[in-house]
Amino acid sequence: MERPLLVTDFLDRAREYYGDETAVVATTGQRYTYDELGERADRFAAALQARGVEAGDRVAVLDPNTHYHLEAAYGTMQAGAIHTPLNYRLTPEDFEYVLNDAGVTAIYADHEYAEKVEAVRDEVPVETFITNDADAVDGDWEGFDDVLAAAGDYDRPEMSEDDVVTINYTSGTTGDPKGVCRTHRNETLHAFLVSYHQDVRDTDTYLWTLPMFHVNGWGHIYAVTGAGATHVCTRGVDAASIFETVREEDVSYLCAAPTVLNMLQDYYADHDVEPSGDAPVRVATAGSSPPEATIRTVEDEFGWDLVHVYGATETGPLVTTSSAERLLDGEDRYALQKRQGIGFLGTEIRVVDEDGEDVPWDDSTIGEIVVSGNQVMDGYWNKPEATEEAFNDRVEGYYHTGDLAVVDEHGFVAIQDRSKDIIISGGENISSIELEDALFDHPEVGDAAVIPSPHEEWGETPKAFVVPASGDPESPGVTADELAEFTRERLASYKAVRRVEFVAELPTTATGKVQKYELREREWADEESMVGQG
Repeated sequence: MERPLLVTDFLDRAREYYGDETAVVATTGQRYTYDELGERADRFAAALQARGVEAGDRVAVLDPNTHYHLEAAYGTMQAGAIHTPLNYRLTPEDFEYVLNDAGVTAIYADHEYAEKVEAVRDEVPVETFITNDADAVDGDWEGFDDVLAAAGDYDRPEMSEDDVVTINYTSGTTGDPKGVCRTHRNETLHAFLVSYHQDVRDTDTYLWTLPMFHVNGWGHIYAVTGAGATHVCTRGVDAASIFETVREEDVSYLCAAPTVLNMLQDYYADHDVEPSGDAPVRVATAGSSPPEATIRTVEDEFGWDLVHVYGATETGPLVTTSSAERLLDGEDRYALQKRQGIGFLGTEIRVVDEDGEDVPWDDSTIGEIVVSGNQVMDGYWNKPEATEEAFNDRVEGYYHTGDLAVVDEHGFVAIQDRSKDIIISGGENISSIELEDALFDHPEVGDAAVIPSPHEEWGETPKAFVVPASGDPESPGVTADELAEFTRERLASYKAVRRVEFVAELPTTATGKVQKYELREREWADEESMVGQG
């Protein structure tokens, strides 16, 4: 028997079997059952349809991890529209590009971020503007709760598992941001895999420390909902609030980038704090490899179970796990846990050389990670050439991650470097090309190359090697702080250059191409590998 795989099934199941159970703990402390969450999603779907939103239209959601995000996401998908979550850390110019590229028809934006959309309102195709606090936003915005109160019933259209249901935008690490198209089938099977490998249960209480916009919160908007577990929402995280919420809400599961784990570790060392409530806690981490010392602290001192997972926006995201108990043994356990690990069920992970041949499992031969799996994206939105390249560079039919890795005797993958000009700082992707473009706009910059630099807290941070326009690194005509502020004024703050080194020249090939690899080798000479260890 064949049944279509639809993401709407996750909330449908929760309403049927867990209708009276707590679905969401809002940032205000208010609690919603699955019946109430479902009713609010229904009304949002009806409101969209009343405003002309049809199946296949794109609806953007710009929100921190509040209950409004969940309601807007499910309401959008129930109406047959395409959920398009946005990174709230972007600039108005970034939103202008994404909203136009996706052809967004309607947007829900949290009141703290709506002004960034209002700033480009006349330059985007959006017709419906909804926020959770219209009084706090300049411009003509409808209030979310008022919209729900006036809504009637909605008609759920016929949907196919091959329909695109969400578009997640990359951070533009190799040019303009690309919209990663994911179908009902992609999202459903990825959520199934997350549920299995992360052991998601109906008794779980999940703390939203991971942004919901980030590949749909690594699929947890589906997995946690479908299990009938409880979502605990946040408007941002800090170590004290995480520990407090874990205790007060008996949180059993959360996700955290290594930078968040380090933040928790530092706070724990300086404060007398109980790290858990009554429930055992497990935590998933990804973005960069956590240091062994962090893993030891989390497991031995916090008493939490930690699993390291890996992936990319294009891959679902999750495709590997370090959770392989029979292979994690003895003193090598922590060293193995920091590796990206082995493939998820139904997922083929290969590390291939330039000829597309698998590298030996010798833990020394480097190749590129390529992936095949049902959770891998359908393609890039309106970018057929980029899609073709992503799936057919070294090996036909596999997504090419750009991550360079080795494989040990157990099949555990460990990333060593990146072939793309990408910096992953605190779990956020930053384009070195975008930063270089910003630096070139400064009159005192003659040439520049941006690379990732090791950072104890963030894993990596952007560093610029700058050739002054004067040609004299001893008298560059501008300070490092001034250049950092120059980039901060033009880009999202998290993308700004943090370190600057003035040099007389950049290493180049015979044809004049900057050899960033030489700069990275020098910068990372004292590190285990040329990727952040967080």
